[in-house]
Amino acid sequence: MHLYQKRGVSAQKEEVHAAVQNLSQGLYTHAFCKVYPDHLAGDADFVNVMHADGAGTKSILAYLYWKETGDISVWRGIAQDAVVMNLDDLLCIGVFKDIVFNSTIDRNKHLIPGEVLKAIIDGTNELFADLSTRGITISYLGGETADVGDVVRTIAVNGTMAARWRKDRLITNDRICPGLVIVGFSSAGQSTYESEYNSGIGSNGLTSARHDMLSSIYGKKYPESFDPNLPSDVVYIGRHALTDPISVGDQLIPAGKLVLSPTRTYAPLVKAMLTEHFDAIKGMIHCSGGGQTKCLKYLPSAMKIVKDNFFDIPPVFDLIQEASGATLHEMIQVFNMGCRLEVYTDEQHADSLIQIARAFNIEARVIGRVEPATEKSVEIYIREQRICHKL
Repeated sequence: MHLYQKRGVSAQKEEVHAAVQNLSQGLYTHAFCKVYPDHLAGDADFVNVMHADGAGTKSILAYLYWKETGDISVWRGIAQDAVVMNLDDLLCIGVFKDIVFNSTIDRNKHLIPGEVLKAIIDGTNELFADLSTRGITISYLGGETADVGDVVRTIAVNGTMAARWRKDRLITNDRICPGLVIVGFSSAGQSTYESEYNSGIGSNGLTSARHDMLSSIYGKKYPESFDPNLPSDVVYIGRHALTDPISVGDQLIPAGKLVLSPTRTYAPLVKAMLTEHFDAIKGMIHCSGGGQTKCLKYLPSAMKIVKDNFFDIPPVFDLIQEASGATLHEMIQVFNMGCRLEVYTDEQHADSLIQIARAFNIEARVIGRVEPATEKSVEIYIREQRICHKL
């Protein structure tokens, strides 16, 4: 059994999908988020969308880093993670403004003081204020902050987003078909709207990253940071300290901060693409849970996705793979590997989308194409390795 499963998590969420298989899929079966008729106003030209997600176990890594260094700013990054994991899913169906957000924060009050709550809430407000200057309007409607130490060992930071949107401005993925190319957008680097280098990690696979990279000293010092039912051979089995300097280009970045890089939002980029080239965008995929195999779930019919011009892998993923001993096949099912957004378009429009990304200092390229097939599959070429995965 792979370490990921032994820690009680799943890259493909098979049991979750089985549990919800009888729920309605909404109006558009292959859209990245569920879309429903406009129950709020009853207008046939509009739809309602709602999405829930969060920072996941990245909040535990923030807890460790804050306890070890006193750097409370890491919690503002967790606020961004909880927002972006919702926002960037909505972007993939075309929604980028007039959104409402409610946060849900569950904490163990004995371990998480009010100053941490304030940092998370202030960080959320600051992110929304910055996004509003870029035309991404999100209203913060509050939410629930609960002291549930019997349920949560440290803290869980989640949120829900909702919007009412024009039906004729939706991206439903129903137009993905053979013959299209795939434009990929890097998750790493420093965009024009980021204040520092982003490792590209996002908010997926952090259970694996934390335990595989970090030394056993953290398990001994912070037993509240992991499930006591886990076998000892999967708990903090790495060699790194949180403050170990990692060379990234001409910078030295602490290992903990590298893995804590706030999830990059593509909202300014996607807003520009949707505004200027809506009709050219046939589909969008947020490569979050499921990594580079995520696309298979949203294909409207049998076809093969070939990604044979992938980005150079950012250093954080090399660090995780080296620490875990995971194969590339395992890595692509868990991590975005440096590309967290895919846009499916005609070949003649690809360069226009790439030029928009460059204006934001986001690396973009045609990473692959869609081919006819008798089943849904993805074929990825990374570092001279060919990796195949079927739905």
